[in-house]
This record gives sequence, structure tokens and C-alpha cells, in this order.
Amino acid sequence: MARANAAAQNPPAARATARSRSIEEDVLLTAVFCLVAFGAVMVYSASSAISVVAGNGDGSGLLIRYLIFAALGFIGLTLATRFPLKKLMALTGPLLAIALILLVAVKLPGIGVSVNGAQRWIGFGAFQFQPSELAKLALVLYTARFLADRPRGFKRSGELLPLALVIGAAIVLVATQPDLGTALVVAFTCAAMLVAAGIRLRWLAGYAGVGAVLVLLYSLSAPYRRARLTSFLNPWDHASDIGFQAVQGQIAIGSGGIFGRGLGQSVQKIFYLPEAHTDFILAIIGEELGILGLCGLLLLYVLVAWAGLRIAKAASGRYAKLLAAGLTSMIICQALLNLFAVLGIAPLTGVPLPFLSYGSTSLVTLLIAVGLLLNIARGGSANARAAKAEPDARGSEDEHVDDLPDRSRRDRRPRSASTRSRRRAAH
Repeated sequence: MARANAAAQNPPAARATARSRSIEEDVLLTAVFCLVAFGAVMVYSASSAISVVAGNGDGSGLLIRYLIFAALGFIGLTLATRFPLKKLMALTGPLLAIALILLVAVKLPGIGVSVNGAQRWIGFGAFQFQPSELAKLALVLYTARFLADRPRGFKRSGELLPLALVIGAAIVLVATQPDLGTALVVAFTCAAMLVAAGIRLRWLAGYAGVGAVLVLLYSLSAPYRRARLTSFLNPWDHASDIGFQAVQGQIAIGSGGIFGRGLGQSVQKIFYLPEAHTDFILAIIGEELGILGLCGLLLLYVLVAWAGLRIAKAASGRYAKLLAAGLTSMIICQALLNLFAVLGIAPLTGVPLPFLSYGSTSLVTLLIAVGLLLNIARGGSANARAAKAEPDARGSEDEHVDDLPDRSRRDRRPRSASTRSRRRAAH
């Protein structure tokens, strides 16, 4: 009622607010549609030639699978757009429990599927999914709820320990698959959410320091992980073995120049660059479309980040704000980690490029995340129990301002003579 009265009293402001929100939704949807369409083109370009050479049909097999899972992802996006956030909060605990159980089950014999030495999948044939992708989304939901339940903040760093233990347990389970890339995406995303929640940076630095030491020890604990770290420092010295893929990716981007060789004209994808349609699809884009193609791709991710952060800023309620910030951070952190790995700025971690790389579970999960962002942009809100009971100064302004009476009008009304006389008597 208060919001409707405010809109009636100030129609231009109400129209401006509605227009800005619709622009953010349109920008987000347009950028995501462009990324998925571009991903279909590049998956076909990166996989068709080697499939034909290997005698696996006409080369459209992976494209068809990509389109099938993209369709499933857009169905999930539509459902997530309309799903009440209060029900989502109630389902966060069970969803996280299922994700953790699946992370344990994927390591069990007869359940998990091993591909290229990594046991990350559950399922059969072409219909396999990665529990780590479900866990990534569940952890964002859990972190948003945990932080929203304490609107007054945290007085001691130890109050973050329950959250740190849950995130740490999930990261350990994901890293032992092994899938260090997804574990890093989870860590960076949760760290971004803590910053958005206003956690003291020295507390965050302490937890980050402990995590960095553990990651380093884990990286040095196995010979192949030590070799990968060594090849990252100087891949050209290991171009014939462990550094082969990194070197070929850099050659692909370098040979593309400014304008590229032309769509479908990549040489590296046929015999030189393994898994060109998954982790290294960015290198094929650089080779075929050049620096201009890479700049256009980066612009689309910038638009996703801009729209997501604007949605987070305008969201109604602390939980919705944190959830929007976490979902946006999850997409952008994954994109940056893939970009840095292909360019040789970070070690190879096997993280797919969001919306572009061939990866069924990743594509569906990311599109559901976009659906939740659109849900928040269209007014979806949910306040945590503590947020309702004890709103802080910031939270009260964001979450309860519509329930307050118009104090300025109340204070400006003329006071009666009897009121003034009662006040004089009191003095």
C-alpha cells in the first residue's frame, strides 16, 4: 500500500524505477541468449572436424546434445523465475544435504563415472551430471541464507565458523574428485558474498590465508599436481608433455591475430588441442575470430556482471541482495578462471567457460542461476527470520521502509493549541 501511494504521488520516479529494472532484465536475458547461441556455434565449430575425421557421423552429435541441454536449462530458467524465494529458503537445507550426499556417492565404486582420470559424474551414457555443479548452487543459497539470518552482522570471526566448516567440507569433497577448478569457483564466490555482506576484511583474510595454505599443500601432495603447477610457471619447457595443452591454447590465440582465421577455420582444434569444445573453447574463439571476437565475448560477460550487480543493488530484502550478488559472482568467477587458465595466467583447472563450453550440468545450472536473478529482478523477496525480528539500520531501510508511515507529512502537519498547552504544562 505504501509503495502504491508513493508511486501515485511521484509517477515519474515510479516510471524511472520500473524502466531501470526492465532494462537490467533485458540486458541480462539478451547477453545470456547471445552467449548460448554463440556457444552452440562454437561447440559445433570446435567438435565437428575431429568427429568427422574420427568417423563419428557428420560432426553434429555434440551440437545436438548441447541444444538439448540448453533447452532443459531454459525450462529450468523459466521455473526458477517464478519460484517463490521463501520456498527456496525452506528448501536450501535439503538441497545442500542432497548435494553433499551426491559428492560422497560419486567417489563410490559402481556409482561414480570416471573420465580422463577424474571421477566427477553420476549417470550413464550421454545423460551424466556433475554433483559438484549442484553443490555450487546449493552453497550459494546456503551462504545467502546464513548471512541474511544475521542482519546485525558478526561481532567475532568465530561466528563464521559454521559457514566455513560447511563450505570447507564441500570444497574438500569436490577437490578430491579431483576438480580443483570448481572448488576454487566455490571459494571465490563465497568470499565475494562475504564481502557483499560487510564482513571485516581482516577476518576474511584470515580464512583466506588458511585456505591458501591448504590449497598449496593439496597441490604439492601428488606428482601430477606438482607437475601441473610447474608447467604453469613455464609451460614452454614442458610443451611435449604436461604443458602441451596450455602451449597449444596460446598458439591458437596467437595465430588468430586481430580478425582471426575465420569461423570454422581453426587448425589447432583438429590434431593439436585436446578437449577443444570444453575447457579450451576460448582458444578456438581466439583463433577463428581473433582479438575482436574475444573482446565481443568479454563484453557479453561484462553486461551479465553489470545487470546482475544492478539487480543485487535494487533487490528487496537482505537475502535477495546477497543471493543476487552470489549468483552473479558464481558466473563471473567461473568465466575469469577459465579465461586466466587459457591465457596462461592461472594453472589449468578444467573449469568450463560459462554458457559456451560443452558441459551439460554446468549449462543447466548456470541457466537456473540466471532464472533466479530474473526472479529477484521482478520483485522476488524473502526476509530471514532474524531480519524480521532485529533489523539493523541498513536492513531496516531496505526491507521495511515501505511499512513505515510518511513521517515527513506527519511531522509537518500543524499542531493544535491543546497539544502546545500540554507540552508547556509538562515543562
